[in-house]
Amino acid sequence: MARLRGRLPRLRVAIRALLFWSLVYGYCGLCASIHLLRLLWSIGKAPTRTFRRVAREHPPACLSDPSLGTHCYVRIKDSGLRFHYVAAGERGKPLMLLLHGFPEFWYSWRHQLREFKSEYRIVALDLRGYGETDAPSHRDNYKLDCLVTDIKDILDSLGYSKCVLVGHDWGGMIAWLIAICYPEVVMKLVVINFPHPSVFTEYILRHPVQLFKSSYYYFFQIPWFPEFMLSINDFKALKHLFTSHSTGIGRKGCRLTTEDLEAYIYVFSQPGALSGPINHYRNIFSCLPLKHHMVTTPTLLLWGEKDAFMEVEMAEVTKIYVKNYFRLTILSEASHWLQQEQPDIVNKLIWTFLKEETRKKD
Repeated sequence: MARLRGRLPRLRVAIRALLFWSLVYGYCGLCASIHLLRLLWSIGKAPTRTFRRVAREHPPACLSDPSLGTHCYVRIKDSGLRFHYVAAGERGKPLMLLLHGFPEFWYSWRHQLREFKSEYRIVALDLRGYGETDAPSHRDNYKLDCLVTDIKDILDSLGYSKCVLVGHDWGGMIAWLIAICYPEVVMKLVVINFPHPSVFTEYILRHPVQLFKSSYYYFFQIPWFPEFMLSINDFKALKHLFTSHSTGIGRKGCRLTTEDLEAYIYVFSQPGALSGPINHYRNIFSCLPLKHHMVTTPTLLLWGEKDAFMEVEMAEVTKIYVKNYFRLTILSEASHWLQQEQPDIVNKLIWTFLKEETRKKD
């Protein structure tokens, strides 16, 4: 009997793991089936248009706009990877490091590059696998610990020991992890539309609505098919994310110009350009939940209330994991693409947070 009681905890863990992975792979299959039906419908309706792709040999002029900063590269010694970033502001000023989400790249921070260069050395990075940054081919090269180490190594390569860290969406996930694993390097943390990772993993298993909104996490577990689906109809799905009524920038927001949208399509239409970004998601279920949780850095969380991908309730729950000053601002009628949609408001809120004295919670 005593031996049986000793085995019960391990049995419970095994059963929970079995149920978890059954959910993951079952939902993967469901998502794949839905997208396959969409593909067949598109082929049946307009086969020529389905496989049409416009050749894009030259980048749009907005990507070389000098007002946004200087294009730079740094090679990390340990990984050997070369990272691309755009930097503005004088060297020697405090560093503000910007981490983009999916499907974005450094350009999603164009409004912030112009705004904060007066007082910061501001760096908008292309994450591993994105844009002009090197993209390892194997999915294991995109585990969360690799992505976290990238940011720590880049700080060292730039000659900084601390920074103001700002992350949106998947970049927000990485920003949270940096603050948890390397709190000494983050002076202040700003996260846009991504909850604390522990909140996300707990919430998604208990709320079917968030499970549905995060269906792309499961779809991305499948090899090559997600890349193909995002590229058909000349990358219609990517355009849809930014422009549709359901997921795009809201009516009251600063909409993407034709050139802005073309910049995104240009970057992700390059050969193999979608695999690196999607590989970020192909490791997430083996990396979460976290072993360490608490954030001890002063934190600002900004949230668009109409986010099509994240339930707003997760923003409120996040505060229990921040053992320091925490401020949450939810913008009504704002979408997931907050720093692009409401740049003036977002910049003002960040300025206020940066300039105010923050004190630890009791």
